[in-house]
Amino acid sequence: MNRILVLNGPNLNLLGTRQPEVYGRTTLQDVETACTSHGERLGFAVECMQSNHEGTLIDAIHAAKGVQDGLVLNAGAYTHTSIALMDAIASVELPLIEVHLSNIHAREPFRHRSYIAPVAVGQICGFGAHGYILALDALVEHLGKKRSNDAQ
Repeated sequence: MNRILVLNGPNLNLLGTRQPEVYGRTTLQDVETACTSHGERLGFAVECMQSNHEGTLIDAIHAAKGVQDGLVLNAGAYTHTSIALMDAIASVELPLIEVHLSNIHAREPFRHRSYIAPVAVGQICGFGAHGYILALDALVEHLGKKRSNDAQ
């Protein structure tokens, strides 16, 4: 079976209660359940993980090489600060979709810069929890195109 890892960074364990006016009332468990179910419909096993620790996220990205077909990442605030995450993503050479619940480009200026975007296939932001579903759809489509091109 095809496999996708959905990674969530710092403070996302507080979804549903942390600034619901910005991030909504959907919990991380709700997001993970939706991702797993949607992945099954797409023919993919989806594994979900959350950590508040940058090194743990990096270790998960490294461990994904050769195991996962692609990654969906909401790096939270690390999006705007972590060159280490960017380097880890580049080093495993797995396609990644960056996702954010809020529209980071409509928020404070420091949130406009993403260190993840240069090594991502694409970025989805501003659609709340539904952004994860959009990210899975985009990643599965990308993987299908990549496999078609590799077969030629």
